[in-house]
Amino acid sequence: MRISVAMIILLLLAISVVNAEDPFVGVNIGTSLSDMPHPTQVVALLKAQHIRHVRLYDADRAMLLALANSGIEVAISVPNEQLLGIGQSNSTAANWVSQNVVAHYPATNITFICVGSEVLTTLPNAAPILVNALWFIHLALVASNLDSHIKVSTPLPSSIILDSFPPSQAFFNHSLNPVLRPMLKFLQSTSSYLMLNVYPYYDYMQSNGVIPLDYALFESLPPNKEAVDANTLLHYTNVFDATVDAAYFAMADLNFTNIPVMVTESGWPSKGDSNEPDATPENANTYNSNLIKHVFNKTGTPKHPGIAVSTYIYELYNEDLKPGPVSEQNWGLFDENGRPVYVLHLIGSGSVLANDTTNQTYCAAKEGADKKLVQAALDWACGAGKVDCSPLLQGQPCYDPDNVIAHATYAFDTYYHQMEKAPGTCDFNGVAEITTTNPSHGTCVFPGSSRMNGTFVANASAPSASSMSSSSPALNTPCASSILMIANALLWSTFFLAALPFHHLCLH
Repeated sequence: MRISVAMIILLLLAISVVNAEDPFVGVNIGTSLSDMPHPTQVVALLKAQHIRHVRLYDADRAMLLALANSGIEVAISVPNEQLLGIGQSNSTAANWVSQNVVAHYPATNITFICVGSEVLTTLPNAAPILVNALWFIHLALVASNLDSHIKVSTPLPSSIILDSFPPSQAFFNHSLNPVLRPMLKFLQSTSSYLMLNVYPYYDYMQSNGVIPLDYALFESLPPNKEAVDANTLLHYTNVFDATVDAAYFAMADLNFTNIPVMVTESGWPSKGDSNEPDATPENANTYNSNLIKHVFNKTGTPKHPGIAVSTYIYELYNEDLKPGPVSEQNWGLFDENGRPVYVLHLIGSGSVLANDTTNQTYCAAKEGADKKLVQAALDWACGAGKVDCSPLLQGQPCYDPDNVIAHATYAFDTYYHQMEKAPGTCDFNGVAEITTTNPSHGTCVFPGSSRMNGTFVANASAPSASSMSSSSPALNTPCASSILMIANALLWSTFFLAALPFHHLCLH
C-alpha cells in the first residue's frame, strides 16, 4: 500500500534532497460506503477536523466543486480503469486534464495528480504505458501553465521493495526496473515525489511474531530492542521509518538520490476477523496518533533526521462495501455519520484532526469575521438553535466583554456541546472555528470547560445559509421582540443584515 517522505541518502547527499516545504498530514477519501455522505457533508467534516490535505481516488466533479474555496489542498487520481486510454493517447490525457483540473483550478486547490494506484502489482498489463501516462498528464499541465503548481506521480506499494531490512540492502524488484528507471527519471526531471504506500500493520501480521507490536505502532522501545542496520549502525524504532529509508536505498541502487518520498497511504484497522486480534481501536488510535506526531515533530528517519515525511492517513471513513476480511472495512477515522471511530491523542501535534479530546475543544467566533454575519449566526443559535443565552444578559456572568464576538463565542460553544461536538456544528456559515483555547473567563464558565453538555436537541441541525433566519430571537428582550415583527417576513441574507445595523444593540 503506500509509503512516506523520508529524505536523502548520506550526509553528503542531504542538501540535494531536502524539501523546504513544511510537512503535512492528509487523509484518503474512499467511497465504498453503502451510505456515502454528500460531498458538502464530507467537506464540512474536513473543515471541522482542520484537515487541510486530502487525496481522492478519482476526480469526482461533485467532490471537486464542494472542495472549491475551502482552503483544502487536493490530490486527485486517474483511476486504473482509465489508465490504458491515457497512456496510449496524449489527446485523451489532455482532455482528462481539461475536464478534471483546468475546469476546477484554482478555486479547487489541486496540488497532486496520482496516475493510477499500485499499477505495477494490481494492473501489470498497464505497466508498459504507465510512464507514458505520467508524461502525457504532465505535458497537458505544461500546456495549461499548471505544471509548477501540480505535481504528477503514481502511488506504488512498498512490496516492490525487496530485502527491505536492513534498509541499506534494499532494492526494487529487478523485474520492474524497465518501468522504474524511466519513472524515476520522470520524477527527477519534474521535481516530483516517489509516492509509496506503507502499511506496518501488514508487515507485522506477516512477520509471524518477528516484528514486535510496539515496533509497528511507533511505541517507545528500549535501546536493546531497537532494530540495528549492521551496515550503517543506524537504529530503527519503527517499521515506518525503516521502510522509508529502504525506499531511498532502493532508489540509490538505481542511481537516483534526489527524489523525495511521500506516503500516500498509511494507517491501522480498528476491527478485524478472529485471526486479526491486533486490529483494535486502541492500536489504530496509537498508530495514527503516533504517526501524526512523528510527521509534525519533523523527526525524520534515522538516515535523514529532521527531514519530515508528509503522509496521507488511510482513511477518512470506514468503507463497509470493501470486499475481503473485516479489517478491510475498518481503516477509517470516522463512520458514515461523521462520528469518530476512536479519539486521537494528539497533544503537541498541530491542529489537524480536531476530534482530539486529550485537549478539550471549544467553538469560537472567528476574530475578524464580518460582525453582521456573526450577529445573524448568534441570533440563530439563541433562537432556532435553542441555546440558553440568558447568561449574556446585562448583569449576568457572560455579559462582559460586551461585544458580538464574545457573545457569539458563548452561544456557538454552547450549541457545539449541546450537539455533542458533531461534525459541522461549529461552522455557522464560516464565522466559527474549533479551538483548544478555553474561552471561559472570570465567573463566565463555558459548557466545554465545565463538562456540561446541556440538552441534546434531536431536531436541531447546524445552521446553513437557507436555514439561519433573523426571525430567530437572539434573546428574550423587548428589543428582540420588536425586530421579530420585521424579521419574520425575511430570510437571512447579507442585504437584510445591512438593513439592520442596530441589531446588536438589542442584546444590551
